[in-house]
Amino acid sequence: MKKLWITEVALRDGSHVVGHQFTKEQVRSVTRQLSAAGVPYIEVTHGDGLGGSSLQYGFSKVYDIELVKVAVEEAGNSTIAVLLLPGIGTIEDLKKAYDAGARMVRVATHVTEADVSKQHIETAKAMGMEVVGFLMMAHSAPPEVVLEQAKLMEAYGAGAVYVTDSAGAMLPSDVTARISLLKAYLSVDIGFHAHNNLSLAVANTLAAVEAGATRIDGSVCCLGAGAGNTQTEVLVGVLDRLGYETGIDLYKMLDLADDVRTNILPAPQDITSGSFIMGYAGVYSSFLRHAVVAAEKFGVDARDILVELGKRKVVGGQEDMIIEVAQQMAEKRVSIS
Repeated sequence: MKKLWITEVALRDGSHVVGHQFTKEQVRSVTRQLSAAGVPYIEVTHGDGLGGSSLQYGFSKVYDIELVKVAVEEAGNSTIAVLLLPGIGTIEDLKKAYDAGARMVRVATHVTEADVSKQHIETAKAMGMEVVGFLMMAHSAPPEVVLEQAKLMEAYGAGAVYVTDSAGAMLPSDVTARISLLKAYLSVDIGFHAHNNLSLAVANTLAAVEAGATRIDGSVCCLGAGAGNTQTEVLVGVLDRLGYETGIDLYKMLDLADDVRTNILPAPQDITSGSFIMGYAGVYSSFLRHAVVAAEKFGVDARDILVELGKRKVVGGQEDMIIEVAQQMAEKRVSIS
């Protein structure tokens, strides 16, 4: 059996779904159940990573370092991970997360900006953390560029590098092209993080595994930005059918999914017209909530905002552009009328 390592991202990517309002009690309960199910890595932070609680990205109900502490108390044999985007999170945030008990960090950059991760990767490695490079919006760069940037993260000391489909825009062939190239030229583990905006998260994750990825992400009940991530309980069952070893108890994950669906998920993680458009246009999955708010404020269609953002190749960290685009559309409509 081929061994795979799954990182559960519901307590990080799922933060977008609940408006970053996770409580300590929710984090405690979900972490306890994930650990009991044998999930090796559990990521816990604001949806936009350490330091993400802000006016621009949305304020958290509970400071994410406090949530990390709670998760660590319940983690058992699982490792608590954090996400850090240089420019949002700082070295000081990273040190606080380590002191709180986090032992893995995924340092995330735009797919063409891996060079900004150097200090954070090197610092985390020096602290003794397991360090992962996370190349976001990987659909927006050709495979050769993804490889070039992945090599930088490897050189800085990352023990694994992820191809991250932040927009849920990839087709299985896109995944295969990128993962297989990294597998051929890197000596570290290769990972893949999917979003389900085109209903391809499971298919894309399987394509990644077949191309050589050994680290993959899942989110219970699909809880994540846009139409969500690869549904962990489904992924575990499918991988078991295919003969892969995850070490995760399927029934316990199904029980957790029922709990999350009843007590946390505010609405089903369906592929709405908005989340589909994000995948179709290749737009960062966390933009949907912001686009809906902007659309209501300016009286325009959120889908038009997302398509225009895709045309402008707007990336994570440029959320201010959502308001600008919505305002320009409203002004244009008025001038035409």
